[in-house]
Amino acid sequence: MRTVAETGSTNADMIALAASGLEEGVWLRADRQTSGRGRQGREWVSPVGNLYTSTLVRVRPSDPPAATLALVTAVALEEAVGAYRPGAAQLKWPNDLLIDGAKLSGVLLERAGDAVVIGVGVNLSLHPTDTDRVATSLAAYGVSVDPADFAETFADAFARWVERWRGEGVDVVRRRWVSAAHPVGTPLTARLPDGSAVDGLFEGLDAQGALILRLADGTRRVIHAGDVFLL
Repeated sequence: MRTVAETGSTNADMIALAASGLEEGVWLRADRQTSGRGRQGREWVSPVGNLYTSTLVRVRPSDPPAATLALVTAVALEEAVGAYRPGAAQLKWPNDLLIDGAKLSGVLLERAGDAVVIGVGVNLSLHPTDTDRVATSLAAYGVSVDPADFAETFADAFARWVERWRGEGVDVVRRRWVSAAHPVGTPLTARLPDGSAVDGLFEGLDAQGALILRLADGTRRVIHAGDVFLL
């Protein structure tokens, strides 16, 4: 685990390191980011006290689809949080971790040649209160954890799940993801990249990790990209 006091973005740094030939398995953690990023270009506010870390996976020809590393990251993150507050968090597609419906973490995957750079932010001590999505932190639930300790717990879980992803395939990860998510039948709305929205009931994930919604007319809709909200 490489640690710096401050950087613009651990993902940006890791992309540069990937281009220089950095091997898989190295993590970079910052105490603070000045230009943290979330999905779809959103700002990720990054004060001291939370987790900001990135790593990379060198994709091999025999690996499952690279996009399914989002599921790997999510299940490893849920496992890590569970080490400090068992049973508290639920997954929401594609890789958000929620406690009581409030966002605890964010994940950003970016491709850099044969590498997938994976950035993770977790609200350990602090959480924003002025965002369009309700957020929370482990501290809000009475859990005090040092970012360095949490980073090691998460990195260990991630390594185990990458090994299973490579050795057993996507399905073992998908099944674990579904077991850690909100229940089947949960009402959801998916805001799609074209600006439209789809409402339906959560019915699980398909073989490649896409979201399956059961619509009001009984048909199934598979969502490959979008923002999903609990109704």
